[in-house]
Amino acid sequence: METLFSVEYKWLWIGAMTFALFPFVRKLIWVMSVRSHIRKAGKEKVDDAEQERLKRRAGFTAALLCFLFSMGYINILFRP
Repeated sequence: METLFSVEYKWLWIGAMTFALFPFVRKLIWVMSVRSHIRKAGKEKVDDAEQERLKRRAGFTAALLCFLFSMGYINILFRP
């Protein structure tokens, strides 16, 4: 069990943390981008095609953000 918390498994923990954070961060970014789009467009609703586009964009941004945060956090946590 101690071997799981060693430096050799650093990439496993980075992946696990990225995977755990991704859905929440994607939802947060997506909601913020939809609200921003509504505010800029002056409409009350966003059509389905635009929502899908914003969701794909939020997914890419969230994946990158979660990976970088996880990498930084785990590198500090597993510092030798």
